[in-house]
Amino acid sequence: MFRNTFIVFAILFSYTCAFAQKEIEVIEPPYIKSVVLKAHKVNAFVPIIRLGETIDFSFDDLEGDDKEYTYKINHCTYDWKISNITSTEFSTGFTEDRIRNSENSFNTYQDYTNYVLRIPNQSFRLKISGNYIISVMNEDEEVVFTRRFIVYQPRVDVGVSIHKARKIADIDSKQNVEIVINHSDLLINNPSEEIKITLFQNNDWNNTITDIKPQFYRGTQLIYKYGEATNFDGGNEYLYFDSKDVRNATNNIRRVFLKDIYETRLYVDQGRENKPHTHYPDINGNFFIRSINVDNTAFESEYTNVHFALESYSDIGNGNLYVYGAFNNWQFTDENKLSYNENSKFYETEILLKQGFYNYTYVLVNENNEIDFTFEGSHYQTENEYSVIVYYKKFGSKYDEVIGYGAGSSVNLQN
Repeated sequence: MFRNTFIVFAILFSYTCAFAQKEIEVIEPPYIKSVVLKAHKVNAFVPIIRLGETIDFSFDDLEGDDKEYTYKINHCTYDWKISNITSTEFSTGFTEDRIRNSENSFNTYQDYTNYVLRIPNQSFRLKISGNYIISVMNEDEEVVFTRRFIVYQPRVDVGVSIHKARKIADIDSKQNVEIVINHSDLLINNPSEEIKITLFQNNDWNNTITDIKPQFYRGTQLIYKYGEATNFDGGNEYLYFDSKDVRNATNNIRRVFLKDIYETRLYVDQGRENKPHTHYPDINGNFFIRSINVDNTAFESEYTNVHFALESYSDIGNGNLYVYGAFNNWQFTDENKLSYNENSKFYETEILLKQGFYNYTYVLVNENNEIDFTFEGSHYQTENEYSVIVYYKKFGSKYDEVIGYGAGSSVNLQN
């Protein structure tokens, strides 16, 4: 199963990886779980909002001892460094304040405290678009963890279309993204220098293309119609399980039993690298918390140890396998790293997760910290969501604005 071809990222042109994440990012400790940062909309999963809209932020502390957490908001440059503007230039109110809404778990085997924050609120409001990072700090003013979000103010129209790769060698495994930016209401003097874009696959911070300049100019349009520079591996559909009912096995769950807390054993996954593409609906690596027979899922849902197993008749050798998805912000930690069991011939791990519907897949990270997103196979038919963020920094301006946001799906794949 070991692959010799890996996706190389960020160092040269395009892909960014968790191991190259910026200094301002802090991974949450093991006692912080179920971190959700998303737009306040139905069926929203990602932390991208229009200026003036609301973003929801929540997390659980498994130590369950009513800590006093505070949050801090920083404005960032397009490449996620703290910008030089003052807090009064990007916000009104307090950029640092206590998280006031919390609730202890009720009638659960695992104790935890659920913390909830909504932005904007009575104490804080954003004034400008851009990249932002929210930091959660403890009583000693130490940063416990951080999350990124993006605020845009639509000043341009962004068209996104998904195509099969043009190169014959890639036509069965890759998808090509074409972008058209229409700036009829905005005068841009030097688009190649003033405009920057970031292109996401499935809103995965590790799987992006950036630093791509417009290929063509047509009136007030900027056209990105590259043959290979905006190619992504199609990857494979995400696997899933639904633990909304911890007392019974459900889809893709083989067995549930109670020890100190609930234990959930999934069916053993088989490697899909050499298998044909099979389509089934997914939510592109995301998750949402849900449970049945409770009044409030935020603090009445159970935590369960979810046991993952991937069949493999030999050790892959160099590199590490990970269970991968938005459930931990696309990070690579000891908890979601799989270990090889010689007796069972499985790669195994267990992850403590709150009841809910989860997407996941398996990725391989080699000894150079390069991610192989195609470990589970790569197909042009795979349904992926693509997002484009358009940044604008006019000559002499102090900060990067986000002036456009566009999205497209490979469900509408064009030849």
